[in-house]
Amino acid sequence: MILLPCPWCGPRDADEFGYAGEIRPRPDPSTTTPAEWRGYLYLRRNTAGWTRERWFHRMGCRRYLVLERDTTNNDVRPSTDASSGSGS
Repeated sequence: MILLPCPWCGPRDADEFGYAGEIRPRPDPSTTTPAEWRGYLYLRRNTAGWTRERWFHRMGCRRYLVLERDTTNNDVRPSTDASSGSGS
């Protein structure tokens, strides 16, 4: 079982959350090529190690949160980013 640290509800089972994807910079739609935009939308880095991810607490507070997760062993820690709870 993976426990995710919700800042509003406390530690909860990962089954209560929906994975909303890894966080990476969004390209500028006015200057990016169709191939770059397609890569942003559909391709993932899938790195081994720590990565920043957005999750949605669908069975709790219904808020988005940002976590850092080690993809090799599923260790989880809150993100150090101050704007990590934004829904954008």
